Amino acid sequence: MGTNGSTMLVPLRQGLPPVGPEDVSSSASCALPPRFEAVRGARKFTRSTLCQWDLESRFDDVALVVSELVTNALRHALPADTPRENEPPVRLHLMHWNGRLVCAVRDPSHLGPAARAGEDFSAESGRGLFLVDSFSDSWGWHPLAGTLHGKVVWALFLLRDER
Repeated sequence: MGTNGSTMLVPLRQGLPPVGPEDVSSSASCALPPRFEAVRGARKFTRSTLCQWDLESRFDDVALVVSELVTNALRHALPADTPRENEPPVRLHLMHWNGRLVCAVRDPSHLGPAARAGEDFSAESGRGLFLVDSFSDSWGWHPLAGTLHGKVVWALFLLRDER
């Protein structure tokens, strides 16, 4: 596993049982361009990764959460003047270990995600965090430390049916 994935696990402890980088059995990440077509790419990457890990039965729930996290990063965390030719500012990380799967999306904003006041859950937009909360076992976020700028928003899935 690369340095980015292992350093991301440390702050995730705020909402997870104790885990260290040595406990991660599998991890994968991909850079996403600052365009809304990136959501489709994130879903494709998620499907491919879950198939490699024999977790394709969890694709529907995980892909919905990944879609919402990536959409939120693209919609709310990227300044309008985000350069299109440099390293993509949004990254999707998938980590699997000990009956758990974590989806984490890194973006350049320091502002935490917030549900809209008076959310209308039947609306076409604005219900992303409600869906993340409904389909994952827990979720949270933390600012990045050191030389990394921005934050990570993560969602945890307990893999109860895993052998």
